[in-house]
Order: sequence, then C-alpha cells, then structure tokens
Amino acid sequence: MTKDYYSILGVSKSSTKDDLKKAYRTLAVKYHPDKNPGNKQAEEQFKEINEAYEVLKDDQKRAAYDRYGSDGSQNGGFGRGDGGHNSGFDFSGGFSSFSDIFEEMFGSTFSPGGAKTDHQSQPGSDIRYDISISLEEAYKGVKTQVRFMTFVKCQVCGGTGSEGNKKPAPCQTCGGRGSVRYNHGFITIEKPCQACGGSGSVLSDPCKKCSGSGRVKGEKNLEVNIPAGVATGSKIRIVGEGEAGFKGAQVGSLYVFVNVMPHKVFERRDSDLFCVVPVSMVKAALGGEIEVPDLGGESCVIKIPSGTQSNTQFRARGHGMSVVNSSRKGDLVVEVVVETPVALSKRQKEILEQFANEKDDKTNSPNSFEFFKKLKDLFA
Repeated sequence: MTKDYYSILGVSKSSTKDDLKKAYRTLAVKYHPDKNPGNKQAEEQFKEINEAYEVLKDDQKRAAYDRYGSDGSQNGGFGRGDGGHNSGFDFSGGFSSFSDIFEEMFGSTFSPGGAKTDHQSQPGSDIRYDISISLEEAYKGVKTQVRFMTFVKCQVCGGTGSEGNKKPAPCQTCGGRGSVRYNHGFITIEKPCQACGGSGSVLSDPCKKCSGSGRVKGEKNLEVNIPAGVATGSKIRIVGEGEAGFKGAQVGSLYVFVNVMPHKVFERRDSDLFCVVPVSMVKAALGGEIEVPDLGGESCVIKIPSGTQSNTQFRARGHGMSVVNSSRKGDLVVEVVVETPVALSKRQKEILEQFANEKDDKTNSPNSFEFFKKLKDLFA
C-alpha cells in the first residue's frame, strides 16, 4: 500500500526543503527511541518519519514518489532490497542517532544531554567559606586567616598528571576524538570514551603522586582582606584559590561569605548605627550633654536640650558604619530614654514632693495634661 509521506511529516506537497527539514526535526526529536524507551509505537513512528524524510528530501526520489507512490514500482523501490526492512536504518543523510539530530541543528560539538563531545579537562570547583566577624571588625576592616582542605596542584608533576612532564599520547580507543559510537540496530549512541575519560588523550606515564589527575588533597592557608563596611551576606571572591582542576585545568574560585555578629550596644541599620542611651530625669529636665563613643573610639558629644522626652533621637553625622569602597560613613543615631530615679533618700523625696506641690501640670507636663484633658472631654 502506498504510504502518504507528506501526511507522515505533516506537510503539503508544495513544501520546500526547509519546510521538510523543520517538520522532520520536530517529529524526530519527539518520537526518537532514546526519548521513548520501550515504546514500540513510537519506534515504528520514528521509522516511518525517517523513511518519509529520506525520500522527500532527495529531488529524484521525491519526483519518483510523486509519480509512482512509495512502492516505487517503476524503479525498483527506494533502495529497500531486504523485504521492505532497512538494514541498520541509516538512510545516508537521515539521522541514525539522537545525537545526530542535535548535531544537524546545533553543530558537531553537541551530543545527547547537551554534553560536548570535544571534551576538555575538568576545571576545579568553586569553594564556599563562611566567616564570622565582630561589628568593630566590619567597621574598620580586618585581615584574617582562612584554612580549609581541598584539592591542590600536584607539586611533583606540576599539575600535568604526567611523570616527568611527558606529553600525553592520542587515545587509541577513540582515535583522539574523545568519544565513541555504538550501533544498536537502527540506533547509534555516542558516549564519552571510557579509556581517556573524554579527553582524547592518555598519559603514557602517569604521575605516581597524584595517579595522573594532576592534583592531590591538601590544606590551603590564606590571608583574606575583609574591607571596611561589609555586612552580613557580603561575599568576597578570590580567583584561583578554589579547587585545583584535573591535569592543569582551570582552578576554581574561593568565595568568602561574611556574617557580622550582633553587638551589645549598637544596632546596625544599613550604614547607620543606632543605640539607646538612658539619661537622668534631672538632665532631661534641665538639659546638658552626654558623651557616646562611636565604633572607631572617637567620642561624640550629644547636647540634650531642657525638657527632653523619652524616645527623642539625636543624629551624629559621620559617626556610623563605613561604606564599602568609599571614604563615606553613615550616622550615629542616639535615642534617649529618661530614667526615673530609684532608691530615693528622705531628703530627695521631700524635694520631689515640694516640686509636685509647686508645679503646674499645664506648663510643666503639657503632654500629660493634654492626654487627661482629652479623656475628661471624652467622658463628659
């Protein structure tokens, strides 16, 4: 029975070669056995798609098909001389493996799963190192030592993996390509060469110290400069101080993640510092000065005006946190809390009682006076 190759590919008889190719790519990826393991229906569909594309993409075969149909009775068929079954199912221009589909669409450097077939030496991994510092250290900046275990370059072979720095020889298994192909019926699978690990070359005399890897386990001891102004979550990248790569490949980076510990007095708010300072009732009433040192040890004199209430804030410009990579600094924000005196002597109590008898609530305690006036008006 004549097969409708155009219908199989989902195109019309007037389709161009580009239309055919586009339709084939879509269907081949969808029904490829690698993506449908054990699905016999998908396997048969894939065969028909390949058969249809093999005929229609060739001008002479397409012309014969349009005239005689898929049996090709006038020219002995389309090269299927084995009872209608194609040997190996490789249509000399069709796609025999899933990797071939990707190679046709994206170039010869791709294979199944997106892995490159021209394998390079594996680079070293990046390393994360967490460090905690005080707020004072974050304010000034600090140099600190970090120590950790990782893969380091083998000093015996200089990281090449070869004894005496001998040059590697081409792999005999894959012929230096780094990959090999296996035929399974009509499917061709391409995999990295196991003999050379995908590099395309092998060491004739591997280094005995590192077994040819070019790296060994070792300790790194580095001095890291933490700049002034860093905050929790800041990360410092040090290129070339991570894990060593295989056989001299690129070394990874070291990422130092900073955690700034809480402070007993100051609270950080971006580039500003905040603290709460208790002041005596007398100083709040009469006015005066308080002295607050900043994190750099410099004294800040805060002037307290007479009649200052609790939770009043004062700002000392330029006495806050340092800003990373800048000479600028934030502010120091001081919030005062009026402290009520305790453990009063008899004389102190007499003085306060005398003050209470002489004070005018409307004048001396305006906030309290207004509050209770509103309550009185509310329930009047």
